[in-house]
Amino acid sequence: MILSRAKEVFKIEAEAIASLSSKLDDNFVQAVEAMYNCRGRVVVSGMGKTGIIGQKISATLSSLGTPSIWLHSAEATHGDLGRVTKDDVVIVLSNSGETEETKNLLPILKKIGARIIAITGNKNSTLAKYSDIVLDVSVKKEACTLGLAPTSSTTAALAMGDALAVCLVEKKGFKEKDFALYHPGGVLGKRLLLKVEDIMRKGKANPIVKEEAVVKDVLYAITGARAGAASVVDKSGRLSGIFTDGDLRRHLERGADLASRKVKEVMTKNPVTIHPRQLAAEALRILEEK
Repeated sequence: MILSRAKEVFKIEAEAIASLSSKLDDNFVQAVEAMYNCRGRVVVSGMGKTGIIGQKISATLSSLGTPSIWLHSAEATHGDLGRVTKDDVVIVLSNSGETEETKNLLPILKKIGARIIAITGNKNSTLAKYSDIVLDVSVKKEACTLGLAPTSSTTAALAMGDALAVCLVEKKGFKEKDFALYHPGGVLGKRLLLKVEDIMRKGKANPIVKEEAVVKDVLYAITGARAGAASVVDKSGRLSGIFTDGDLRRHLERGADLASRKVKEVMTKNPVTIHPRQLAAEALRILEEK
């Protein structure tokens, strides 16, 4: 019973999203163009559950390089409308288009001179009439048994917001490196921004020994730096090899007496190198291939 009901919810909401395709018209194109040409910010406003969807849309726009702020419809008429300028585009979400708090801010938005984009399930609503551009997200029914809780309608509004954001970012020519700039704490940001020099061992943390050094002294250098390897350099100071804890294990397993041997005899010669300015992700790729 529970699983079948859950599947029905998915079906109803999937149909709500699918139905949006047939509702797309030139209004959608105009909405993307308006945001693309916006000299200010994209302000997103709404109430209740639809308002929460609006917050997500605003966050998505910001993360994709379009300056956006969230404006609570109720708080707007108590001073927060001061955030809006004539150079802004305001996306207002309301399924009914008749939410009292939303209706109250519409005349002021008009007076300010901001362009208004409505995301609504009622094309004949007050919100639609006040708006410059209307995006229809009407649904046949909510997934809620009572037909009251915003479910299909909020899903449709979210999908419309995602479509706007994706089309806008493609029109802007937004690239991975741009995305990384706004997501330095995320996996993609690190992959595209983190360089080898940011994480490599430097100075005293990177033990450097000469080729003529004996293994015993090299081990002291490695343990002193709490490292797993030492860089070995020739007489001119150029890297000629590395001696790692792995090299040590392999020779000990063979029964070799290493303590007094020169490190150049047991080191890994001509190691693979990478420039410090290269991306750390590239270094990882090379390591995995080796």
